Amino acid sequence: MKTLVVIGGGAAGFFCAINAARLHADLRVIIIEKSSKLLSKVKVSGGGRCNVTHACDSNSELITHYPRGASFLKKAFPHFAVKETIGWFEDRGVTLKVERDGRMFPTTDNSETVMRCLLDEAARYGVEIMLNSELENVAYKNHGSDSNQHNLFTLFLNRDRKIITNYVCLASGGILNHDKLKWLHQFGHAIDPTVPSLFTFNIKGSGVQELMGVSLEAAAVKIIGTKHKLQGPILITHWGLSGPVVLKLSAWGALDLAALKYDFKINVNWIPEYNEQTALDVLRVVRFDKASQKMNAKNPFELPSRLWEYLLNQSGVQSELRWADLPAKEQNLLAKTLCNQEFHIQGKTTFKEEFVTAGGVKLDQINPATMESKLVNGLFFAGEVLNIDGVTGGFNFQNAWTTGWLAAKAISEKDKQQEASSPSN
Repeated sequence: MKTLVVIGGGAAGFFCAINAARLHADLRVIIIEKSSKLLSKVKVSGGGRCNVTHACDSNSELITHYPRGASFLKKAFPHFAVKETIGWFEDRGVTLKVERDGRMFPTTDNSETVMRCLLDEAARYGVEIMLNSELENVAYKNHGSDSNQHNLFTLFLNRDRKIITNYVCLASGGILNHDKLKWLHQFGHAIDPTVPSLFTFNIKGSGVQELMGVSLEAAAVKIIGTKHKLQGPILITHWGLSGPVVLKLSAWGALDLAALKYDFKINVNWIPEYNEQTALDVLRVVRFDKASQKMNAKNPFELPSRLWEYLLNQSGVQSELRWADLPAKEQNLLAKTLCNQEFHIQGKTTFKEEFVTAGGVKLDQINPATMESKLVNGLFFAGEVLNIDGVTGGFNFQNAWTTGWLAAKAISEKDKQQEASSPSN
């Protein structure tokens, strides 16, 4: 019996292991996980609800949510994408629902539902699991003819253990310590430098942190000096700015922001349907129509009251001033603050449940239809270890399901073909 060892007990690793075992009953499948926990990200994703995937009408739309790896996934998604993911889970009793923003969760709103499904599948198909098992090195040799190559990997684990296997799928997650994967270099594989993605912006000294908990359905944020700008929901936190628009912006700008050492400036438009001129027009109208009212009592843009008072203060306007008494200078400054407020970002805070890295194993050395190495027969990859990362919203899990499934299918088919062409048959 041939053996597949999957390195990593996360979403991609599990999906590869259970599908390979299901598709090829004569294959022994082992998951090795360096920690004592399985499916850690699945458990905490979406605030403990598990954002399984994202509803997209087409694969062409789907790939637009990947700052890195979109071209590679364009060739992978036709084989297994959102529709197939939904069907796979529903076939196993996990029904998904679509929320207003497109994110998809189990109808139970509980990540345990997804975890239990994956763990049950592993048990059903006899997948072996080895916890607290860290890979330290890999040796490789192959033999046989070009048409019927047989490969053997020797995996050296902690505590002086080793496993000999025919197939390896590396699904170890984002690369934090490159030394742990130095064995890849001996096979000719290269790793693009990795930096954090999906993080919040830290702000010091602006006073905006006092509005912790205030959120808007839409704000426009631009990173000054770059091409990066987005519009979407925003959240003010005790350390600065967060929410989908900031997290997505951090993903698209991950490499540039790392180069800036997370010290940069942004502009925020709190009312993105307006620019400074149109906002000024509104202020002028309100100034005359509501002349006797106090400015803190009349908020023409329907902003949260705490945010409105903060913006008045930032513009040098006393909140109890009557609209009729608003000086032209402060009026102009208020329009600018509303539509073009500048913040100095100094540092980042990792969004724990969505921790993702940009960078990873170079994609041009991997077949996007099979996830197999172009350099080493029998070596496969899945998930975030690749230089693929998506924005927040279920896209990183979709990458895990897609690449894990493709690796499983390819391993199963490859081994069956080798068995059929073996001289003993």
